[in-house]
Amino acid sequence: MNRRDYLGLVAAGLSTSTLGFADPAPDPDTSDDDRAQRMKWWHDARFGMFIHWGLYSVLGRHEWVMETEGIPVAEYEQLAKHFTPKPNAARAWAKLARQAGQKYMVMTTKHHEGFCLFDTKLTNYCAPKQACGRDLVREFVDAARAEGMHVGFYYSLMDWHHPDGARCATDEPARRRFVDYTHGLVRELCSNYGKLDVLWYDVNWPLKPEGWESEKMNKMVRELQPGIIINNRSGIPEDFATPEQRIQAEARPWESCMTMNDSWGYQRADDDWKNSKTVVRNVITCARDGGNYLLNIGPKPDGSIPQESVEILTHTGKWMDRNGQSIYTAERCDVKRSNFANFTRKGNTLYMHVHFWPGDSVALGGLKSKVLSAKLLATGKAVEFSQDQFRTRFTGLPSAAPDNPVSTIAIECDSEPVQDTMMVRKERPRRGVGV
Repeated sequence: MNRRDYLGLVAAGLSTSTLGFADPAPDPDTSDDDRAQRMKWWHDARFGMFIHWGLYSVLGRHEWVMETEGIPVAEYEQLAKHFTPKPNAARAWAKLARQAGQKYMVMTTKHHEGFCLFDTKLTNYCAPKQACGRDLVREFVDAARAEGMHVGFYYSLMDWHHPDGARCATDEPARRRFVDYTHGLVRELCSNYGKLDVLWYDVNWPLKPEGWESEKMNKMVRELQPGIIINNRSGIPEDFATPEQRIQAEARPWESCMTMNDSWGYQRADDDWKNSKTVVRNVITCARDGGNYLLNIGPKPDGSIPQESVEILTHTGKWMDRNGQSIYTAERCDVKRSNFANFTRKGNTLYMHVHFWPGDSVALGGLKSKVLSAKLLATGKAVEFSQDQFRTRFTGLPSAAPDNPVSTIAIECDSEPVQDTMMVRKERPRRGVGV
């Protein structure tokens, strides 16, 4: 069961993972110009790494194992005696993220299980005070910064361990204790690790934003971290939306988060891996529609990355090395229709990403902008083309795909590329019934 399935069953409307905010209320403390400035790096980045890691990694049966298997709290707590990852495991994550072409990293500081990976004064249920004996969030921050990554913290509002984590919904003193605890942990995260770039809340069950005092909490966050961007899962819109396990474009800033298999945390038996072509195609689609792609790894309990994830991200990174200019700083693209290609845009340059290579010619219907030149992006080799009102053809291409897993043609136009396939359907000359 993933977060989206769970929320649909028990709390429709309580988590904003299933809500869209087409016209969010403005933050009274944040001007549009200030928000645009804070988010520029994020829009330019387009591609980031999500990391789900915690006590559930020890069991290796999905990050929701505590709830879905009904494990008692006292029994689950014993995992903290066995969660002893190797020092500085995050260095390998950060190096892989850089090699994959990712520009930022978001790590789980506390997942639904309630175990904190950071040093806190508010509970002893945290990595530094258990068998691990180290601040794993500090190791992550240092590793990410060493590789030039922007740093983000995931924080689950829902907590299966805290005694007030469920009864806070019906007991006011419990709510007061639990909200103070939550705000206190968030304050520590925003105070003790230097500059942070992203705060990524998750699952706001069982309270509504008013119960969490989300506006007050996020105002505190912005006072401590003036340049931070915040997602929508504390129940108020904030800076960006977060469609999960699907790509769903919105008018406002958005980021699609996905797993590489069917699990966020380490699941040793989950072999339903995406291949690098699927990952690249997802990156392209997000960039085309003005969004970001946050792709997850689920490290093993010792902190090592499953080999399948390493191979997928390494292959993706090689493609990004050759084609990254078509992804980073990409703008929303009007051209979308093809049976074998997808598209991104920067200014008047259209990037045609061919994932099913058709042979020695490639055609695009309904391109209304005049083409000035074309080239293979990976090699820079010029591509011949012809264009009429209905069709633009690129010819003299190699019969086999010139790049892997997706081949990109950079097409320079005289204006912002626009496509009208309905015009082709309506206006293309027709002939008689016979042939």
